[in-house]
Amino acid sequence: MKKIVMALLMAAMVISLAACGGNAGQGGNTATDTLDREQSPVPTEKSESASVQSETGGAPESSEDGALTDMDNTDAAGSQDVPDAEEGKVLVAYFSATGTTKGVAEIIAENLGADMYEIVPQEPYTDADLDWHDDKSRSTIEMNDRSCRPEINGAVEDMEHYDIVLIGYPIWWGEAPRIVSTFMESYSFEGKTVIPFCTSSSSGIGSSGKNLEELTDGAQWLEGMRFDGGASEADVQGWMEGLDLTGFQPGLD
Repeated sequence: MKKIVMALLMAAMVISLAACGGNAGQGGNTATDTLDREQSPVPTEKSESASVQSETGGAPESSEDGALTDMDNTDAAGSQDVPDAEEGKVLVAYFSATGTTKGVAEIIAENLGADMYEIVPQEPYTDADLDWHDDKSRSTIEMNDRSCRPEINGAVEDMEHYDIVLIGYPIWWGEAPRIVSTFMESYSFEGKTVIPFCTSSSSGIGSSGKNLEELTDGAQWLEGMRFDGGASEADVQGWMEGLDLTGFQPGLD
């Protein structure tokens, strides 16, 4: 009798163990799938830090083996800024009372990929001021006084970043207007290349460039050019192509 009871108990235990083994296998697969789904889409603190550093220009995070991922390299390259000094090595500065010189300056700047700066008088010139027939007009009085320095409204930012400065102006009484002298004396041109250009209806550039050169120290001055009021873009481009500005002429290479 005892043998029969023991046999029945052993059979029951075998059936119970088989059932538990089947449930344990199904439960383990479910737990693994759940873990993958929870961890994969959620960034760790380390990945969040890498994202912030990339946007702020910091060093990209590396993987555990120390190698940068493709995404890290892309972010690092994209966050680099080109210094202003590399973007604007040529400046076209000009004074234009009636707009003629401005037109020439715009053609030069566009072809050279240069920055532009307009020399604006603190006190704008009126038509009466520009009347050269009037001995008492403002322009006449200024040009008769070589020491006159009309005030300029505004200034060039970071002049030290420019290697080449083209300076444009109209011809007044065979000279550059006195306000251009104000501009030349307001900055250091040491180590820069300076190129004058002017506009007039009949007068040539004369000694205007040389006179401006005397107001600077340590600059290399190239021969200037005079344009009339009807100068075409081709005329201006032809002059620029003759200048020795190798490495500074993105529009003429």
